[in-house]
Amino acid sequence: MRSYSIDELTEEAVEKIEERLAQKGWTGSIKGMYYVPIPDDLLAPEQREHLESCGPFFLPLETGDGWVRLELLVRARQILRCSCIAYANPALREHMIDTLDSLIKELDIAV
Repeated sequence: MRSYSIDELTEEAVEKIEERLAQKGWTGSIKGMYYVPIPDDLLAPEQREHLESCGPFFLPLETGDGWVRLELLVRARQILRCSCIAYANPALREHMIDTLDSLIKELDIAV
């Protein structure tokens, strides 16, 4: 699995990140799992075509003991298996990594 990880975080830093993710409404059904929404304009052509039937699309973000990990596999809320489930394209990957980095910087967490 391809992912972007940030580790060696303090417990307080992870808690601050989790609180901000919850404020944004990105919480999942499992503690420590979050769903980072993807802007429609960054979806691949097939994902745009499948937006109504499979979407909305997101990247999973998981928190743990001293780390956060952003999976780079685009997932869909409506379906588990479809040809539209694919790794993030370069533009999406850059945008989502920047989104996570900005969130951490906004919280004044040193990494």
